[in-house]
Amino acid sequence: MIKTVIIDDEASVRADIREKVESHFKNEISIIGEADSVASGIKTIEELKPQLLLLDINLGDGTSFDILQQVASKDFDVIFITGYDTHAIKAIKVGALDYILKPVEIDEFIDALQKVITQGKNESHLEKLIEISSEYFNGVKNKRIILKTSDNVYAVYEDDIIYCRSEGNYTTFYTQQMEKIMVSKSIKKVEEILSEDTFIRCHQSYIVNKKHVLKYNKQGILVVHLDFKVPVSSRRKDYVLKKIFD
Repeated sequence: MIKTVIIDDEASVRADIREKVESHFKNEISIIGEADSVASGIKTIEELKPQLLLLDINLGDGTSFDILQQVASKDFDVIFITGYDTHAIKAIKVGALDYILKPVEIDEFIDALQKVITQGKNESHLEKLIEISSEYFNGVKNKRIILKTSDNVYAVYEDDIIYCRSEGNYTTFYTQQMEKIMVSKSIKKVEEILSEDTFIRCHQSYIVNKKHVLKYNKQGILVVHLDFKVPVSSRRKDYVLKKIFD
């Protein structure tokens, strides 16, 4: 049984989550405690040592990131349950932490918990995921994103990304450290989590960081840092040039 704690400042939400767990995972997941604030959340985690947290982000006396950054041991899985479908929340999911939107849809809820049951904990990089997700939620200017490949987990500053290239259901990030990092995310998913003020979808298969653009040539190509060449589609040309050079 996976020992689980629910942290949400609304009693009705905690009751709904408990009911869903007990209805669909009574043999796999055990609710061992609840909390309704940062202070009570930290106390509950330290005392009960759960294996899974189901927690809201905004709490009355702070956020769940305050809890996650203060607890001594992070030997647990995390699923956020939140009413905010924001840029920051999308970044959390790309970073491999999961979230469920309120009101909780049962199919999405079952999928998220089933993943925990079958895959186990993100032990190797949970602390880094929490730290970087917190940066997004708190509006840090030069944010990092987690890029998870089949072999490694990278924490990359947005400003270090020169461009991204789609390769089917995969996207490769090209950085100014001359790294090529391929992740199993579509370019559409990647576009959703990169800062729209800095990154531009210039082509069906490319996203470019406008901070790294050096020039645009007559062949419809953006020349960027390290002399990479990034194509601009004809239908996006006016939009792209306006975003970069105006």
